Amino acid sequence: MTSPNREQIIAALNSVIDPVDGQSITAKDMVQGIDIKDETVNVMIAVDPKRGPSLEDLRQQAEKAVAAVNGVTTARVALTAERSGAASGDNGGGAPASNTSGAPSRPAGAQPGAGGPQGGQPGQRPQGGGQKPIDLPDVRSIITVASGKGGVGKSTTSVNLALSLAAKGLKVGLLDADIYGPSLPRMLGLRDAKPSKSDIDGKMTPPSAFGIRIMSIGFMVDEEQPVIWRGPMAMGALEQLLRDTDWGALDVLVVDMPPGTGDIQLSMAQRVPVTGAVIVSTPQDIALLDARKGLNMFRKVNVPVFGLIENMSYYKCPECGHVDHVFDHGGAHKAADELSVPFLGEIPLDLKIRLGADEGKPIVHTEPDGEYAKAYGAIADKIAAAIDGQVGPVAAPKKKSLFPKISFK
Repeated sequence: MTSPNREQIIAALNSVIDPVDGQSITAKDMVQGIDIKDETVNVMIAVDPKRGPSLEDLRQQAEKAVAAVNGVTTARVALTAERSGAASGDNGGGAPASNTSGAPSRPAGAQPGAGGPQGGQPGQRPQGGGQKPIDLPDVRSIITVASGKGGVGKSTTSVNLALSLAAKGLKVGLLDADIYGPSLPRMLGLRDAKPSKSDIDGKMTPPSAFGIRIMSIGFMVDEEQPVIWRGPMAMGALEQLLRDTDWGALDVLVVDMPPGTGDIQLSMAQRVPVTGAVIVSTPQDIALLDARKGLNMFRKVNVPVFGLIENMSYYKCPECGHVDHVFDHGGAHKAADELSVPFLGEIPLDLKIRLGADEGKPIVHTEPDGEYAKAYGAIADKIAAAIDGQVGPVAAPKKKSLFPKISFK
């Protein structure tokens, strides 16, 4: 099958009309990004954020128009709105604004003592641009695994925690939110996997491994191909991965966040019903400094912080058993105490953990009874208990709260 080209996609989008003035979205320069990978096409449409929630029909029309192009097997269209005063035909892009479904059931309030936006109440999240939250009604809880900086082993931790939660009998999904540096396909042995069409209209079935469903932009681009997208397009892609994936009924969706405290992190906190955040850091001061920033960002938007994990906490010689603190030791525990959040546990620096991640054979799967699997399992126990504290046990009805519109400085 011949791959479609940009001209064909633009011609198809020319038939999509803005109902406000009857003009084509291409004539109004609303089409802000077209990404073509083989038979998969992603399109970004810039809209006035005030109109975003009312333009779901237009988004669907654009998606159908692109899907009808010869050679297209998968079409995804997202709406973006970068500037609050942007008109429909503005050349800006921005935070996704396409979901029109009702507000989802929300977890209970933030942890006592967690700082929040001015005027906010525990459990309430700020929303920007009048956008509605993304509704994931079949996902009972969403946990973000975050870090203030890269290179601390966050993705390896996310994978092994997800598998540890699944080993406890929970239904688990795993989302790779690092649009610019997706690594989960390799870590889970799914480098050649692709999503397939779901029985649910407009949804895609994600690849599975080790009993969990996984979605990543890495399934749609070559492993060595850089994703050169502006923030609005990256956020739109992430929203599509969340909204258009057939996750099935999940107890926990673990989200491997990109490092830092940028647009994607803020959008996740504002638009997605996040149950709680887990912060990963190595013990040294420079990593902990950035981890504190990440933790405080979640507090600012009233996302409960479940605690800190100290990764690469120590190195134990496999021959003699001698322990070295390569990156110092105990820094995350001390920081957790100072910040009044739980310390979830420590994971050692070990060659087996690193090789397992590189080879797509996570240590929790290959050595389920080993000491490292037990370390991840102990942390997963604490996270599972924190989830129950927020949304109630699996057998109980999910707690609800609201998403108010709050301005904060």
